[in-house]
Amino acid sequence: MFKGIDATTLMNILFEQENDFLGVYDFHQNHYTRINQAGVQMLGYPSEAVLLGQSQLSFRNHPLTPDDWTDLVRRLKQERHVEEETEIGRYTGDTFWGRITLKLFSDDQMVLVRITNLDRLHRTERELDHSVRRYEAVFTNATIGIIVANEQGKIVSANHMAEQLFSYAHNELMGVSIEQLVPRSISQYHEKLRHSFNANPQSRPMGHNRDLYAQRQNGTLFPVEISLGYFRLDNTLYAVAYIVDITFKKEAERQLLEQKANVERLNTELEQKVADRTQALMDTLEQLEESKDELAQALKTERELGELKSRFVSMASHEFRTPLTAVLNSTSLIEKYPNTDQQDKRQKHLQRIRASVKHLNDILEEFLSVGRLEEGKITAHPAQVNLHHLVDEVVHDMSSLLKAGQTVDIAINSPSSIWLDPSLLRKIMVNLLSNAIKYSGEGSQIRIEGHCANQQITVAVIDQGIGISSDDQQHLFEQFFRAKNATNVSGTGLGLHIVARYVELMQGTIHLQSELNKGTTITFCLPYENHPLD
Repeated sequence: MFKGIDATTLMNILFEQENDFLGVYDFHQNHYTRINQAGVQMLGYPSEAVLLGQSQLSFRNHPLTPDDWTDLVRRLKQERHVEEETEIGRYTGDTFWGRITLKLFSDDQMVLVRITNLDRLHRTERELDHSVRRYEAVFTNATIGIIVANEQGKIVSANHMAEQLFSYAHNELMGVSIEQLVPRSISQYHEKLRHSFNANPQSRPMGHNRDLYAQRQNGTLFPVEISLGYFRLDNTLYAVAYIVDITFKKEAERQLLEQKANVERLNTELEQKVADRTQALMDTLEQLEESKDELAQALKTERELGELKSRFVSMASHEFRTPLTAVLNSTSLIEKYPNTDQQDKRQKHLQRIRASVKHLNDILEEFLSVGRLEEGKITAHPAQVNLHHLVDEVVHDMSSLLKAGQTVDIAINSPSSIWLDPSLLRKIMVNLLSNAIKYSGEGSQIRIEGHCANQQITVAVIDQGIGISSDDQQHLFEQFFRAKNATNVSGTGLGLHIVARYVELMQGTIHLQSELNKGTTITFCLPYENHPLD
């Protein structure tokens, strides 16, 4: 039924199908980000846009004082769930009595707000009173058989449908023993069941996991479904039986089973796959309906996925366009230098093409690295490593990237030989040093510090570059994320994500300290052995 519906569409359907007011309120922005149509109609606003423009959280007829608001926020952050009843004001000026339920989620930033109109509950109570008054008419004309019996099993009331089912004339069932309506073969057993029900009355269906049959006045049997209820009147217990003739249903079930057997014989494997997927989807739907927390998490996950796709498209459109444009332009310019004495000019453009192709290859390599990491195809392979020599080699290999006046200062205090994965360690250092060079200005100093203690190496790469804002720092290790002040510098937003995954593969930790326009320090710690690992 729901095949092909993605999680976002499903969330929207569930959100909009709510009959209560349902909204998502942003604590930090002090306004709603979304309100369902039922909520817009409940509060009488002309549109969701007008309602979203309101700054108040609960639309109380008497707004909270600043102290009450502070107390509400404190309670919500402590308990994460607050519920209360109060008078709610509509856009039109009238009010109604409602129940407000607040639930905190998404790192204490968002609040799921539900407002239930209790006027409907009061109206329901009045309707229930009317229903009691209409009891006689409903009982008499019900489309299922209804029989009321006393504790002795004598029928005291039966509706017209019950008389038809059991082939009795009008009022002929009055005073008849209930045992006369069950097959003779089980009448004595049924009497024991009736005594048991009198001792412990419960509303329940009869005949769980077995077929039930009733007996007409002429002795013929027919299949039935029976549900039992009870009530007490003047300290006297009465049992109520709701009886449905399922003769046609049984025949339909028999035909359906035959058809199902034929289908299963023809295509058992396909039927099982459909059943499994349908059951999985139904389980997911039940979980979503049962848990608001899981629904909120799904919403958060979809939002993050959307942001990830957006960042990828933005990065790819920029990072691929620039080198490809350079290749295209250089190719066009090479055609303008056909003479032999113009080889130096051709060579200049050929170098630009090689650099652009290398840049594209580096981007694709980062994509492939992420893919291999996600698939679990990259594992750590410890070997003997001289940390000081490895860092020297990385600095030497990348010296051509240094800007005018940039220097790299190395301070490594480490045993001559430790056991780590040299390939992963080299890739980590290359990435961190490349970032330090790229985001630092001319004449700046880059420092690499490292030391070993308690079977753990600690390496820090320190630069004097543009720095990273505190808001961006928490996202830097995410895929395709780039700081706001780095948009004019080429990059995929994958480097630090890959570094963090490499560190994780070697069972280490990594953290970042930075301040805008003052530089960045990235430190990672890795456990090591001074002998081969098992």
